[in-house]
Amino acid sequence: MSYHNPFTPPRKSATFDEYTLAEIRRAAATGIYDIRGAGTKRKVPHFDDLLFLGASISRYPLEGYREKCDTSVVLGTRFARKPIHLKTPITIAGMSFGALSGNAKEALGRGATLAGTSTTTGDGGMTDEERGHSQTLVYQYLPSRYGMNPKDLRRADAIEVVVGQGAKPGGGGMLLGQKISDRVANMRNLPKGIDQRSACRHPDWTGPDDLEIKILELREITDWEKPIYVKVGGARPYYDTALAVKAGADVVVLDGMQGGTAATQDVFIENVGMPTLACIRPAVQALQDLGMHRKVQLIISGGIRSGADVAKALALGADSVAIGTAALVAIGDNDPKWEEEYQKLGTTAGAYDDWHEGKDPAGITTQDPELAARLDPVAAGRRLANYLKVMTLEAQTIARACGKNKLTNLEPEDLCALTMEAAAMAQVPLAGTSWYPGKGAF
Repeated sequence: MSYHNPFTPPRKSATFDEYTLAEIRRAAATGIYDIRGAGTKRKVPHFDDLLFLGASISRYPLEGYREKCDTSVVLGTRFARKPIHLKTPITIAGMSFGALSGNAKEALGRGATLAGTSTTTGDGGMTDEERGHSQTLVYQYLPSRYGMNPKDLRRADAIEVVVGQGAKPGGGGMLLGQKISDRVANMRNLPKGIDQRSACRHPDWTGPDDLEIKILELREITDWEKPIYVKVGGARPYYDTALAVKAGADVVVLDGMQGGTAATQDVFIENVGMPTLACIRPAVQALQDLGMHRKVQLIISGGIRSGADVAKALALGADSVAIGTAALVAIGDNDPKWEEEYQKLGTTAGAYDDWHEGKDPAGITTQDPELAARLDPVAAGRRLANYLKVMTLEAQTIARACGKNKLTNLEPEDLCALTMEAAAMAQVPLAGTSWYPGKGAF
């Protein structure tokens, strides 16, 4: 005989919570796994778990805005004849025309140019509008080869060979047919309106020795002018960074699991890869072990939101950062002014992640001409430039408080951690101590 205590409310499982139960029912009803964008939604250790140790007596701070704190960065100094010179270490990550509207790509180019930084093409090729409004444009060379041609390689200011992405290291992406318009189909040499997957690996090389040959091919095509980046997803950052350097990369781009994506499996986004915070120190260690730290530049991406995040990534040893999701928010994505229309799509502003369906009310992740026309690329570009300016000023403020006259002079010694996990991942002391888990061992 069972007895229910009337004073105790029914207890639900923490393992089988409401979301998990709903996903089981959805899978059982449809037989289809869930596809979405927007990156991981689970909580993982992040930059919020670190704090800066400002100067007092043992360190000497810089005075306000009267003493210089340099924010500039040069990328591609190893082999390229024309390295990239940027006014801020905050760059715009690769997001494709196809995943994004033409107006959105133009806005990113305009905003980056106003801020004195670079933007990146993404899968699907280079549009004339993006090239025309981007003072510094990085051309992504991806496994799919969609839109790739030697002419655009030469029109770019740098080339980024994409091996992996933080949201899906080891996996490919998806572009649904409703986003493959006439123009997207023509640029990618695809049939209009048919779902297309992006490959998970390059078709003409299988390892670091082949990558070295590919990088040499790209240098020959571009007359050794352009910096060559290699982008990897955060999975085995020490070895992947070391192998990218061995293959001849000028710059390594390392993307943690908080990085967004146009579309891939939800199970992939939430369960494959490592937090951005856990990726930085192993990559820096690899560069240091090879004697290449600061000679090969390191760009960190995946969940960068503020000047504090930028400063923390640089303090851990990065040379620059890249933003994607935050840049889309800055130009108008997930804006509450479209809440009524987000509600009609069964979601809400701030939670819209069905970027791949092409129904974005903000006109950013769509190929619908009427929706895309809602985004004014000039105004959106100004918003992005404002956001980049604020992030840069925030990072400068922190660097001055730590007594540094250049952002990249920030160092791990300027940081402490609030949790054991963050202390172990960032290899900085737990607040109030001089110890972190695993100290003395890599």
